[in-house]
Amino acid sequence: MKLAFKTILIAPLDWGLGHATRSIPVIRSLIKANNTVIIATSGNQKSLLQKEFPSLKFIELFGYNIHYTKSGRSLPIALLKQAFKIFRCIKQEKKWLEKIIDKEEIDILISDNRFGLSTQKVPCVFITHQLQIQAQNKWLEKIIQSINYSYINQFTECWVPDFEGANNIAGRLSHPSVMPIIPVKYIGILSRFDNKNKQQVYTYDCCFLLSGPEPQRTLLEEKILHQLNNEKKMRCCLIRGLPNSIHVLPSTENITIKNHLPEKELEQIILQSEFIIARSGYTTVMEIIALQKKAIIIATPGQTEQHYLADKLMQQHWCYSVNQHEFVFADAYEKAKAFNYSLPELSHKNNNLKKVVEDFLNEH
Repeated sequence: MKLAFKTILIAPLDWGLGHATRSIPVIRSLIKANNTVIIATSGNQKSLLQKEFPSLKFIELFGYNIHYTKSGRSLPIALLKQAFKIFRCIKQEKKWLEKIIDKEEIDILISDNRFGLSTQKVPCVFITHQLQIQAQNKWLEKIIQSINYSYINQFTECWVPDFEGANNIAGRLSHPSVMPIIPVKYIGILSRFDNKNKQQVYTYDCCFLLSGPEPQRTLLEEKILHQLNNEKKMRCCLIRGLPNSIHVLPSTENITIKNHLPEKELEQIILQSEFIIARSGYTTVMEIIALQKKAIIIATPGQTEQHYLADKLMQQHWCYSVNQHEFVFADAYEKAKAFNYSLPELSHKNNNLKKVVEDFLNEH
């Protein structure tokens, strides 16, 4: 069946840069199928996506503006306090969407973790890797999953960026015992980068990829820079994850510092680095695996999802992990060098996105 060209609105959540960066391969797939794509976002996410897609139309869409705490122990309470703000944003999204669909003549909507962007007017896709959200106890986890599914089930279809089957990335986050009632499609890794195994001469011993909400991004950055001052022989590159910032930190003799890099430059830096040190945020993990890189991952303190992923991936020998409060660069680097990495083969696992997109466009 020949695809009908459509106008598609895609809207990533503003909870860190990951939702925006993992939208890039989806946007490319839609454009390649000759659809008109409109992107709804704001802030750092908008700045990043505009650099990758300067010719596309952008619509300003307010963010949830979630803030973290300096203490990992107090983060769950802080997030609970911000729950009312999240629910308010979801209601505002609903109202915003009803106006935009008519104004922009939208045919299909794709939401990356924005719960309020579903409607009966057009087919809607929800992208998430968290069908089951981690919580401090099972009772709270069941309540959160019930709320989660109450929103997800308002969409036409759910796309999960992970592998189907037991040998997956997100474990019970993306493979819960109880599934949503709408169709769920596993689309493989979503990565901006080419997953072909490229041989490179190492320019850097380590590349640090910082990301995530404040103040934890800055706290980790300060810890890294302080420790690297004592490692004069190490060649390192630090990407701060601040595409919208005009404040620049000076590079040193052994540390190259960048606020942000375009996709191709970032890919080259990653490939030219022996080890990647980054948060265990899901998108970052997908991109590390896509490039088959050895990584040291550091969970954001108090963020249950990232702690779960870090533990799971270390057990699978896909990444080496260390807690932020225990992170000592020299020690982590030596342990990672001795770690028995066993990265997954990707050639047969990462070809679902194109088919899922084409099937959905044809069906709707």
